[in-house]
Amino acid sequence: MKNSDWKDRLNVVYSTNPDFNYESEEQELIETKSKDKQSLRISFDKRNRGGKVVTLITGFVGMDDDLKELGKLLKTKCGVGGSAKDGEIIIQGDFRQKVLDILVKEGYAKSRII
Repeated sequence: MKNSDWKDRLNVVYSTNPDFNYESEEQELIETKSKDKQSLRISFDKRNRGGKVVTLITGFVGMDDDLKELGKLLKTKCGVGGSAKDGEIIIQGDFRQKVLDILVKEGYAKSRII
């Protein structure tokens, strides 16, 4: 055990037991599904956003890096801002059809507008 991993320990501050194993929060790495198996849902949302409208893409299964890469691609192609976190991509503005066209062109065949 490294000396610098004290922040990762859960529920214990100090133990004198030499055989004690600290609980640590280990994140499971979720394997990113292939593009043709991703079932992405594209929707329109304006709740809790101060009256602004956004295009919301949900249903992505995979690693955060792949989600952010897809989000960056969509934001660049649409020419707007947004974010990609917690398994969803937010694109500022109503770009449902354009996002669907981009996703289908990129190989996400199971994408649909709801």
